[in-house]
Amino acid sequence: MTTKNHHGVTDQAADAAILQSCRMLRLPTIRAQFAATAESAEREHLSYLGFLAELLMAECEDRDRRRSERRIKAAGFPRSKWLSDFDFDANPNVQPATIHTLATCDWVRNGQPLCLIGDSGTGKSHLLIALGTAAAMAGFRVRYTLAAKLVNELVEAADEKQLTKTIARYGRVDLLCIDELGYMELDKRGAELLFQVLTEREEKNSVAIASNESFSGWTKTFTDPRLCAAIVDRLTFGSNFIETGTDSYRLSHTRAQQAATNTG
Repeated sequence: MTTKNHHGVTDQAADAAILQSCRMLRLPTIRAQFAATAESAEREHLSYLGFLAELLMAECEDRDRRRSERRIKAAGFPRSKWLSDFDFDANPNVQPATIHTLATCDWVRNGQPLCLIGDSGTGKSHLLIALGTAAAMAGFRVRYTLAAKLVNELVEAADEKQLTKTIARYGRVDLLCIDELGYMELDKRGAELLFQVLTEREEKNSVAIASNESFSGWTKTFTDPRLCAAIVDRLTFGSNFIETGTDSYRLSHTRAQQAATNTG
């Protein structure tokens, strides 16, 4: 049965008008949910204001979620990692309170650096990606890259006279996450270009790095001692510093699984 409201508009015409308006105003959530929300509002005797509030809140929540998803995607993380999945019991070096403080993203807001130092398998990359994801969800623009990839990109950009543009692009994001710093030796040119990116961001926007080398071992990566000292200085001034240790919990987890299989 087609019913009419007080102004003589049929429900069918009202539906069509709402769909059309939602398309014009770009309100996909309201467009998808208005019929079901109207039904439940009628059942629960919700006021007009209550009904409108429900629809608008649903649209806002969805819009926030979609924005977060876009920022996470734009960051270029190689895989999904969440702070809720980090196994603090497996790595007692990492204090939950410290990570929960970092999860508030105040350090990103204040443009401070973050250094995660520890051996392979101790959770550095997990924390780097998870804290980067938390920052993206909090509304910050984040970019993730491997150190070697970043340096190669900078060298190519310099060769093609695009260096200023590339450095500006890396300078613009609120948080730059550099993974696997210290895994390979960088020649003087590569190190200088990386230093330019760090200088561009200094005390304005945050840099978070994960490295398997303590700072004293960075002379193997940055062979020019003066440049090495300058880069360490850039990354440690006002830095949040986390040592994830030397015991690979990834390795112990694999060993535990193998032991369980062998005894099973």
